[in-house]
Amino acid sequence: MLEIKDIKKSYGSLQVLKGINLTIEPAKVVTIVGASGAGKSTLLHILGTLDKPDSGEVIIEGTSLYAMDEKQLSDYRNQHIGFVFQFHHLLPEFTAVENVALPALIAGKTKKEAELRAMELLDFLKLADRASHKPSELSGGEQQRVAVARALVNNPGLILADEPSGNLDSENARKLHQLFFDLRDNFKQSFIIVTHNEELAQMSDRVIVMKDGLCEG
Repeated sequence: MLEIKDIKKSYGSLQVLKGINLTIEPAKVVTIVGASGAGKSTLLHILGTLDKPDSGEVIIEGTSLYAMDEKQLSDYRNQHIGFVFQFHHLLPEFTAVENVALPALIAGKTKKEAELRAMELLDFLKLADRASHKPSELSGGEQQRVAVARALVNNPGLILADEPSGNLDSENARKLHQLFFDLRDNFKQSFIIVTHNEELAQMSDRVIVMKDGLCEG
């Protein structure tokens, strides 16, 4: 599913990633753990093409990401990679269904197609009755599930999540974590999740520990 070859990244004189090598299997929930500053989020952003490595290669399903130009990379990211962040980043002026549909519209789907797909996902996530609500009218757990639906709308093979339950209480965090495993089982998607949540790490198919810009596990 995903191959990472000798990824290095520095910011000024600070070397954050010192040569990361990893292979991730399809349909797995993989967690990345480690102390703050170990390079977890930097690695996740490089995997998601939100940041570029200084050297090395990221290959997803046979496609070398950084061999593409910016336009190709943007299109690939939209269609093949989903993102879930700690702060859900929903657009406040849009309803839940409009927020979920947005990546599909960017991918060229019609409004009708995009919103139909968005409603399917909201229904799957037990949010169909909240579809017309704006983010300010939703609970924290509901907002994060809308963000998950948005990440899934283009049916990407890879979902990247950065502290997705960091802002949730323990009950909603547990529900969100279980949702990732349900999605893996139902849709065969791969999840790479940066987390400090030990319960999620223990549930995952594989734990990668990052320390001093390198990883093990």
